[in-house]
Formats: sequence, C-alpha cells, structure tokens
Amino acid sequence: MKAFKLIPVLFLFLLGSCSSIKVNSDYDQSVDFSQYKTYAFHKRGVDRVEISGLDKKRILNAIDTELSKKGMIKSDNPDLLVNIFTKERERIDVNQYNAGWGYGWGYGWNPYLWGGRTYVSSYVEGTLYIDLIDAKKKELIWEGEGVGYLTEDRERKEIKINEFVAKILAQFPPK
Repeated sequence: MKAFKLIPVLFLFLLGSCSSIKVNSDYDQSVDFSQYKTYAFHKRGVDRVEISGLDKKRILNAIDTELSKKGMIKSDNPDLLVNIFTKERERIDVNQYNAGWGYGWGYGWNPYLWGGRTYVSSYVEGTLYIDLIDAKKKELIWEGEGVGYLTEDRERKEIKINEFVAKILAQFPPK
C-alpha cells in the first residue's frame, strides 16, 4: 500500500528531471545573415553578466562550439559581436492528489476526502539570452532565449548549459 503512495512523488521527480528547455528567437528580417562569417564576444556586455566565472566560461565555451559547427570563425575583427544575459527565479509548484471522495480514514480523519496528499516542490528556473550584434553598425540583429531548470550538480550543470546553448543557437541563422 505504501508503494502506491510513493508513485505520485516518483512521477513528479521523473517529470522534473526530464524537463525540457523552451527556446525562441527574434531577428531583424531586413538583414542578410549569410554575410556574417566571424564573431567575437562583446567583452563589456559579457563582463556585466552576474553569474559565477565558471558558469560564464561554460556558456562562452558552448557558444564557441556551436558557432564553430555553423562554420563561423572567432576573430579580432568580427562581423558579429556576441553578448549574453542571464536571469533566474525560484519557482514553487504545489500539487494535490486525491485518492477518492466520501467518508473514511485517510491521513487523519477527514470526513470529505479520503487519501489526499499535497506535494510542494521548488526549483530554480533560469533564462539565458544570446544576442548577436552587427559589429559595424552596432545594431542588434538576432536574439535567442532559452528557459529551463537549473542544477547545482557540477557535471549535470555543464551538460545543461551545453543543451541550453545548442537549442538556442539551433535557431540561428533564421531560415
């Protein structure tokens, strides 16, 4: 009987652990993206990002990897400047499961509900923005955003950051 009571908790855990990253992007439709072949990081913008130095390095390395896969080259005289911005917020979910209605003994005497349980979980939701700026015009031409759950586990953190960046940059260049 106790195993049946643990099933909702197990389901919540599995659902949370395989949650996906939601991404979207926006861009200037008048821009010919085929003209951009080189990039560099916008140092002043990247320096302002308020995350740990190690996480910043992970994000920049993931961006390097993804842009290289697209045939772009890092340069001291770039066509594009890459900027990042992050934010996070704590999310709290409250889920209530009821086993049935009527009179009876559940968890304590409850004349209306039988076998109900409430589960509360909290997690940190992070957002990563990647901005691509025309280096000559100093104009934003493309912006990607990824929203998903963050982890403190160092090995999973690197995997999660790589996944965030890959999914965001999969939308660049726009088709």
